[in-house]
Amino acid sequence: MAELTSRQEYVLSLIVREYVRVPNPVSSKVLVSRYNLDVSSATVRNDMVALEEAGLIYAPHTSAGRVPSEDGYRYFVQRQLDIVELGAAERRTIRHQFHQAGVNVDEWPRLAASILAKTARTASLVTTPKSLEAKFKHLELICTQGRMVLMVLVLEGGTVRQQMLSLSEPVNQEVLSEVAQRINLLCAGRDGKWIRSRASQQQTLEQEVMELAADLLDRAHQLYRMVYVDGLINVLDPEYQASRLDVTPEEREEAARALVDVDAIGARQTLHLLEEQSLLEEILAEALSPGTEGVQVMIAGEGRWEELSHTSMILSRYGFGTTSGALGLLGPTRLHYGRAISTVRYVAGLMNDLLIGIYGEG
Repeated sequence: MAELTSRQEYVLSLIVREYVRVPNPVSSKVLVSRYNLDVSSATVRNDMVALEEAGLIYAPHTSAGRVPSEDGYRYFVQRQLDIVELGAAERRTIRHQFHQAGVNVDEWPRLAASILAKTARTASLVTTPKSLEAKFKHLELICTQGRMVLMVLVLEGGTVRQQMLSLSEPVNQEVLSEVAQRINLLCAGRDGKWIRSRASQQQTLEQEVMELAADLLDRAHQLYRMVYVDGLINVLDPEYQASRLDVTPEEREEAARALVDVDAIGARQTLHLLEEQSLLEEILAEALSPGTEGVQVMIAGEGRWEELSHTSMILSRYGFGTTSGALGLLGPTRLHYGRAISTVRYVAGLMNDLLIGIYGEG
């Protein structure tokens, strides 16, 4: 990565911030006047020449303005970006929305996607938690009516599965509770294959229950991870984007025209990524593999995925133990990186705390 002088670094940071604010090429004159620089436009132009030679900015057309390159965004995020945490009022609002959802864990990914998109003003994605290994934690057997019994199976990591079981003859609740207790002692921490291998050694009722539990464990491990998406309008509709820019009414019309050209490829790539589940799973699996910590920022596919050459992703794992999901923000490379990173970090931490609070595990 290029070594810059402190002033060149500052000029680069201003170009990124100004271009993210309004998607028009940034000139030295704009920087000097808007940011009250104590140097001349000619001095700033010299710095911009050095930045262009380093591959950090470029001229999209023959004008005096420059825009950040992929490497320019990376330099800015890695070396210059000051992450400002979300304000107390925003954090309270987000927590309150989750509080209103209560213990409906299945609703949390959808809610998280909505919150991420609205807070960071770009597209979001949240995957449902998935266990690396589906293992037995405990089960309950509940007498309903006649020979029908409800089995509630809890997996390690907190996933819950329910299944009705039709017995050969009615059994009262006391017997069912005793059977459940014996199975819990025998099967805790075991996978479906192990439980099935031991089922044939048990009495008839225990055998039926253990075989059903093994089937549920196998299916839980094979379940496809659901992906919730929100905020596509933030990246696909230039007029909507322009309406939310911090610009004057006169600047807004020009900004809307610029957005059509500036973000169009990134918007299409964002949509393609969300439609191509295999590509999305590949990227999530690599970016958020076990052992990965914190928020991961991927700019323009990091030079590895041509399909993301104009798209950025800010991702984080959430969950605990062997059960985890992914959440993040994505869109054209012209992102508000500081706000996106702080939003992803906060929501991921909140999801962790909520899941631990429900299941009592760390």
